[in-house]
Amino acid sequence: MTDNRIYLFDTTLRDGAQTQGVDFSVEDKRRVIELLDDLGLDYIEAGWPGANPVDDQLFADPPVLKHSELVAFGMTKRAGRSAENDPVVAPLMAAKAPHCCFVGKSWDFHVTDALGVSLDDNLEMIGGTIAHAAQHKSSAMYDAEHFFDGYKANRDFAISCLRAALDNGARWVVLCDTNGGTLPHEVAEIVADVVANVVPGEKLGVHFHNDTDNAVANSLAAIRAGARQIQGTINGLGERCGNASLTSLIPTLAMKTDFDCGIAQADLVKLTRISDALDKMLGLPGNRHRPYTGANAFAHKGGLHASAILKDPTTYEHVAPELIGNRRKVPVSSQSGRANINFVLDQIGFGRALSQDESGRVLQGLKELEESSRLSFDGADASFELFVHRVIGDLKPFFTIDRFRVIDERRFNAAGQQVVEAIGMVQLSVGGVDAMEASSGDGPVDALSRALNKALVGAYPQLEDMRLTDYTVRIIDSDKATAATTRVLLESSDSQGRVWTSVGVSENIIDASFKALEDAITWKLMKDGVA
Repeated sequence: MTDNRIYLFDTTLRDGAQTQGVDFSVEDKRRVIELLDDLGLDYIEAGWPGANPVDDQLFADPPVLKHSELVAFGMTKRAGRSAENDPVVAPLMAAKAPHCCFVGKSWDFHVTDALGVSLDDNLEMIGGTIAHAAQHKSSAMYDAEHFFDGYKANRDFAISCLRAALDNGARWVVLCDTNGGTLPHEVAEIVADVVANVVPGEKLGVHFHNDTDNAVANSLAAIRAGARQIQGTINGLGERCGNASLTSLIPTLAMKTDFDCGIAQADLVKLTRISDALDKMLGLPGNRHRPYTGANAFAHKGGLHASAILKDPTTYEHVAPELIGNRRKVPVSSQSGRANINFVLDQIGFGRALSQDESGRVLQGLKELEESSRLSFDGADASFELFVHRVIGDLKPFFTIDRFRVIDERRFNAAGQQVVEAIGMVQLSVGGVDAMEASSGDGPVDALSRALNKALVGAYPQLEDMRLTDYTVRIIDSDKATAATTRVLLESSDSQGRVWTSVGVSENIIDASFKALEDAITWKLMKDGVA
């Protein structure tokens, strides 16, 4: 092992599972393990066997890993029992995982007040558990819970807990900032002391919570002080304010330090995909401002920034986004300059740069829209492209909406079963010919989408392969309660592999959705070259 090798320990599926609103299924866990193994992490802590049916099922038949090592998590044995006869330890020994990580107390206050045992009992609980696991597993690890608080309260006892694990065969001894209140300068001093006097760096890990927003900084400080294992989670998932984010730590270590975290530069491009996949799996909106992998991590809204980025991206980017699988983004808004507009149009294949007069009119139109209706084209390139065409006057409408209506009904049938049904009706004209159609659907937006498509497909058979693939709603001014302005983003796709996003804004969510539908269909017809 080289002195600068940092071992990455992922606890997304264990500590990350304690995030409010997060609930992994067995298949979810298998998918996450597959993604992390493909990335090449050293350890994947997949859960706590014996604690719930999902983890029992997973550890009874775990996936075969190519790069990573699977870890089962649990707690040290209870006082007055041997590890061999403790029902809490037994499931970890039976789990099909080569490594076990045991959490145990290291703060005297917790030992006496929370556990209600003596300090000597706690040391025996740690040592006995680690000794037993080390005999039956490839390695045993000790998570020293509340170590930093315990160190500050009673250094000698906290250190003795580490020695109890190390002397009984622990491969890794991990210092945990369980309450998340320790600051980087304290971490540097305490870790340096531990490395110098108790645990050699090649056996020392750290585990930080993010309650002061310092989990990543604390992890880096600990590494500088000599620790060689980092525990963290993808996207910083975790209880309360989360854990140290591996999606920040991995690229930082790989691209900004001399440490070797075991991830090849070529594999860093997988990070954004993994980050997004986890959000989507859990139904989370995702932090668009998340460092490195967030949708806005490389977004340049100001006109001055966009102008400089077009000349040289390093003017406003600390790393190239494509290295971690992300992409540069130049939103268009009332704060944009001409550079923003032409950059986006080039990205979406508009075909030409706008003249000074055209770009000036587009900018003015953007400002008027944002002031009058709160409409923003951020994340809706299809609607923005249509807006530009309308401003410069080279796009005529393919159809004209006269009116639409939707009925969303819940009733009970004769058998007493609840029936939920939505019916949408659309009246429009195509080339001077009136049409009116109605359709039922799985909700009001689906019903309107089906009715609109039904009314248009006769004139435009190109719409047969168009599908609605995602629907996102954002409340813009929540202080207005149910009268708030609603922003709807629709993602559509077709058989040609195209995926596009349109936007609609209104105080009425159905009206906002319908506007986005109109744009989605219009963009499709325009791109298909319909006259």
